[in-house]
Parts: sequence; C-alpha cells; structure tokens
Amino acid sequence: MSTNKYMPHVHVLPEDDANRQIANGFLLDQFLIGRRIQVLEEAGGWNEVLKRFNSIYAAQMDQTPTRFMVLVIDFDDDLARLQFAKNSIPQHLRERVFILGILSEPEDLKQELGQQYEAIGLAMAQDCREGTDSIWAHRLLRHNADEIARLRVQVQPILFRTN
Repeated sequence: MSTNKYMPHVHVLPEDDANRQIANGFLLDQFLIGRRIQVLEEAGGWNEVLKRFNSIYAAQMDQTPTRFMVLVIDFDDDLARLQFAKNSIPQHLRERVFILGILSEPEDLKQELGQQYEAIGLAMAQDCREGTDSIWAHRLLRHNADEIARLRVQVQPILFRTN
C-alpha cells in the first residue's frame, strides 16, 4: 500500500526478507492507519540499506518533508554498526530517520521468542502504540531504546488511531 506524500507518513526500508516480514507484522495492528506507512522492498544487506537510502531516498525526503524513514538492519553483534549507520545519514535528515535492528539476526529473535516474524512485528506495533516495552526490552532489542523513544514522540501520533 502506498502512502499519501502530502500527509505525514513513514517508509520502512528493511535489510532482508526476515526484517520485511517483521515490518509487515507491524502493519497488522488494528489501530494502525495503513495509508501512513509503507514497507519497501528489502535492500539485500545492511550496507545496501545505507547505500539505497543515500542514493535514492535521501533526495526523496528532501522533496517530501512529511516523510519519515525507518531503516531496519541486522547488527550482527556489532553495536558500532549503529553509530556507523547514523553517521552515514545526512545531518539535515537525521531527525526524520530512525535506525532499528536486532542485535544479532532476526532468526535468533524468532527462535528465542518462539514466534513467527509477523507475530513479532505485531507485538512491536502494540508496544509502540501503548508506550510499553514488552518486546523492546528483550536482550536482542533493548539497544534500540533511544531510537524507540524518538519514534514514540515523532511517529506514534502519525501511525496510530487513538480510539
């Protein structure tokens, strides 16, 4: 589903199919306003997410001030990757770009939780909507706390109906 570029909206750029499935699970939340979020085609690697963002989506964001981007990457047990990724985002867009990911890989989270990817994504949406950390406090996700806090302030009101 595409978004209305004249209204505040979010594009999600996942690294791989597992992250895309998690993002698609997020879309299943019953209180989500669907035309305000779009999951893009997976990039094929964390470095490709950054390259694609900078070569395609950064220019689009310059032309679309109502757009926010969530870049979903695997950290492969390397939290220095987060700072590297943040530093690769043009300074003037950093307030509207969020970098999230699993500390290792989605397969590890799926195994530890005993849930399918879409169920994980749905739980993430519920936490986002309710301001809770039921899933985000998991050891493979808690490093996202600062980005989640920013998301809750800027993006939560765009994505979720209040009733």
